[in-house]
Amino acid sequence: MIVHGCARDGAELNAAALGIRALALHPRKSNKRGQGDQDVPLHFSGARVRPGDWIYADEDGILVADTALE
Repeated sequence: MIVHGCARDGAELNAAALGIRALALHPRKSNKRGQGDQDVPLHFSGARVRPGDWIYADEDGILVADTALE
């Protein structure tokens, strides 16, 4: 999961089975609005992410590919 914003509880996020990366960590709790879209193309931070793209991430960064990498 890529969060184009801040997240909190970094230790819990790093321990999760799902890979989660955010721009930064911040201690303030967010307001839950229950809104969102899925399966739509996104463009942020100079990258374009489309449904079906492959996302690879580690501690150093995130890579977006249109096909699976070996």
